Amino acid sequence: MKIRFADSRPTGDFALVLPAAGKNRIALDSLGGDRGAVDAALKRQRFEGESGSTAELFIPAESGVRRLIVVGTGDGNGGADGAEKLGGTLTGKLLTSGETHAVLDLTGLNYDADSAARLALAAALRGWRYDRYRTKLKDKQKPTLKELTIVGAPKEAADLWAKRWQPVYDGVSFTRELVTEPANIIYPETFVERAQAAMKGTGLEVEVLDGAAMKKLGMGALLGVAQGSVREPRLLVLRWNGGKQGDAPVAFVGKGVTFDTGGISIKPAAGMEAMKWDMGGAGAVAGAMIALAKRKAKANIVGICGLVENMPDGNAQRPGDVVTTMSGQTVEVINTDAEGRLVLADAITYVQRNFKPKMIIDLATLTGAILISLGHEYGGLFTTDDDLANKLLEAGQSSGDKLWRQPMADSFDKLIDSQIADMKNVGPREGGSITAAQFILRFVEDGTPWAHLDIAGMAWSDKPSSTYDKGATGFGVRIIDRFVEASVETR
Repeated sequence: MKIRFADSRPTGDFALVLPAAGKNRIALDSLGGDRGAVDAALKRQRFEGESGSTAELFIPAESGVRRLIVVGTGDGNGGADGAEKLGGTLTGKLLTSGETHAVLDLTGLNYDADSAARLALAAALRGWRYDRYRTKLKDKQKPTLKELTIVGAPKEAADLWAKRWQPVYDGVSFTRELVTEPANIIYPETFVERAQAAMKGTGLEVEVLDGAAMKKLGMGALLGVAQGSVREPRLLVLRWNGGKQGDAPVAFVGKGVTFDTGGISIKPAAGMEAMKWDMGGAGAVAGAMIALAKRKAKANIVGICGLVENMPDGNAQRPGDVVTTMSGQTVEVINTDAEGRLVLADAITYVQRNFKPKMIIDLATLTGAILISLGHEYGGLFTTDDDLANKLLEAGQSSGDKLWRQPMADSFDKLIDSQIADMKNVGPREGGSITAAQFILRFVEDGTPWAHLDIAGMAWSDKPSSTYDKGATGFGVRIIDRFVEASVETR
């Protein structure tokens, strides 16, 4: 969807969108002689201006009739969060309405430049669709909204949209594309190919390790997961050098299981098709690296995507196998469906040995247990570093990718001790998300600040929100972007 900013309403045919802050309907004053009829229509619809509520009617226009959408914003405009809800709501309302052009008039409503630009971001994000495989869409199901013109925003908003927030849109869109694609299309090799194509011209440095290279490095944990699949594993290494030369980078590590059957510990058939998005952590890292590069973040960042497919063939890893990780530590594989932590273990060792990062944050659709704790409302945050936890919680709150901190302790760590190896890859059923995080922590060396984000409940949604429709959410891109901006970038 094309986003434009203008000083005044254009001519021609368009749907007009006006905000209403509760019962404060100053934006409706611009309707002139139509104001009374509109107020009466709103009353008949019991519209009271609650945040996210809408009312729809038609008013006279030079073209004959114009669709008017009034969107409630609650008390006041709600700042940047309220602006995003307004932008997403109007797109959700008009996306398949038959309208091709919407005009949102903010004149006199005191939206600052950043709020107006983030409104544009939410409107664009809510309009994202992936209809590549839908060959028989009915006309009423097809998106029609092609353009949004925002009137009355501060002049700086257009520049902020283009330079600060459109790159984030591009990153989130790429993540959603990867997560949405089926596993016969996106597997380790094609994930890499898709990323390489998307990253051309961004300034990102891209390196790819194949299975032979990883075997030489001793990545027995990651390769153990991959050995049951005909799809070759890959380690995708992305570098953005936008900070001071010589400064240690911040590392983001993503779990990229492009399809997860559970391996020999096979999952139930019902719902297994959803496991195409078990690479959501790697997808988020790749999308975030695109966003950071396109907006030229003033930071040194390295992104690592550990890419495998977990399948149950005759060569697959068995429950009870012992693997040797790149770190030299050994793992007794009790459950082959606890595979993401094995991938992360070797990826984290790799990034430490090769880049010596100042901190590590991993993202993974890691455990079903996190859904029991947090549902689909928050991602789980695990860390032993209080300062890092606070920064990530703030980044989550301000970006909309919200997190909730979970406990970690030695008592949980002891639950993954093995009788025949250094550790086992699962503990008891209780505290499953916590013992998974404790497992990953065992591979963080030299006291490096580290955090683990379990996003299993957030990568995909069965209901729409103000910034996404049903399906892939792109969760993780915006929190990485915000965290880098607030806590990493040089000023």
